[in-house]
Amino acid sequence: MTVTRTITVAAGVFAPGHLGELTQIVPFELADAVLAEAGAVQRRLRLLPSRVGLYFVLAMGLFPGSGYRGVWAKLTAGLDVACPDLKALRDLRRRVGVAPVRALFEVLAGPAAWPRTPGVMFGRYRTVAFDGCRSVKVPDTPRNRAWLGKRGEAGYPVIQLMTLCETGTRALIGAVFGTPAHGEVAWARKLVRLLDASMLVLMDRGFDAGEFLAGVHGTKAQFLVRLLSVRRPPVLRRFPDGSVLSVIAGIQVRVITATVTVTCHDGTSYGDSYRLATTILDWRAYPAGALIRLYHERWEHEITYLALRHTLLDGRVLRSHDPAGLEQEIWALLALYQALRIAITDAIQAVPGTDPDRASYQIAVQTAQDIVTQARNILPGTPDLAGGIGRAVLASLHGPRRPRVCARKVKSPLSRWKEHPPGKPRTCQRVTSLTTAITEYRDEKRTRRRRSLTPGQPP
Repeated sequence: MTVTRTITVAAGVFAPGHLGELTQIVPFELADAVLAEAGAVQRRLRLLPSRVGLYFVLAMGLFPGSGYRGVWAKLTAGLDVACPDLKALRDLRRRVGVAPVRALFEVLAGPAAWPRTPGVMFGRYRTVAFDGCRSVKVPDTPRNRAWLGKRGEAGYPVIQLMTLCETGTRALIGAVFGTPAHGEVAWARKLVRLLDASMLVLMDRGFDAGEFLAGVHGTKAQFLVRLLSVRRPPVLRRFPDGSVLSVIAGIQVRVITATVTVTCHDGTSYGDSYRLATTILDWRAYPAGALIRLYHERWEHEITYLALRHTLLDGRVLRSHDPAGLEQEIWALLALYQALRIAITDAIQAVPGTDPDRASYQIAVQTAQDIVTQARNILPGTPDLAGGIGRAVLASLHGPRRPRVCARKVKSPLSRWKEHPPGKPRTCQRVTSLTTAITEYRDEKRTRRRRSLTPGQPP
């Protein structure tokens, strides 16, 4: 039996420059535009144009386990194109540089879903979140250590990555990265400019610094942040839902105190106390209980890093041995991640009422890899109008999310989270009940002052 297949690619020496079906999200015109803006277009048209180099750098993130020749073989598996030598591919990367890849990510970055998509909005606000990641490892070379530093003699240097993501789809709105010597808040300040009045920002402890909250508030965005235990804002007024009116850094906020208790299938029970501050002052439209339940959406950001670090990058150390190469590689990885998120979200929105949580990022990555190797669906208008990635994702939707507790796995002995949380089960367990109790918030400073003024009352 003879099977004949027609492949439609760019003409001439531009043929290897594609990303399979993802080329429809990163089209040739966009690739040419970012290259021209950065001044990275080749001066003379030879066997390796700059556009081919841009797609080659993106493909390196899609095939992290392959070397240069292996990545080139994936791009040209369906084409009759010879592989250039390694020096030519290295020179191609240098010619492309960092600026076009960063510009490409900035074009792709942003919210990916329509407001009516399930799980994207809380009332009239789009929920977004800040979070950092220090698990992306780089080669241990003198130039990388000079840029990033290194803690201890063992292990690899790591990059501090800070992103702002849309929690409903886990799409990236912005990203910055660099040395871990600077704290997460310092990196997050560089992304505050991306917020607007349509957003509600979910933040963990450590992001409650007054100056940072003032910067977030200045963008007209609302925030919901967990407070450190040492922060005790004053009580100005009590609301019927159990929250109180207070002030932090000159910003009026509602403070909500609650105790969350989790009971697992094996009988284990544990919990914690949460104190949240929010600039949403309307307790009738946004009661304390609803905000407490919303706060766990911040953990969707952790799944963003799971998909980026383990599903897409496959837990591997980056390739580049110098800072310029690392910057190019990371911006390419982020752009590729975002292109896949756009493809997934577009597919999910084709079925109204489907939550993006049910989409499998792993299926999307595997399908994108297969399509690149086969050089299919590169141009719009091909016979496969539905899209291979979208069909594969919709055919493999996860079931409704099950409440469960997953045991923490520590892969690095240098991790500050290597100690197991007290009371939490050491194996994955199904959650049988989860209770939330709004508790009364007390201003301890005023309580101590009243006690000191009351005769016979111990200080």
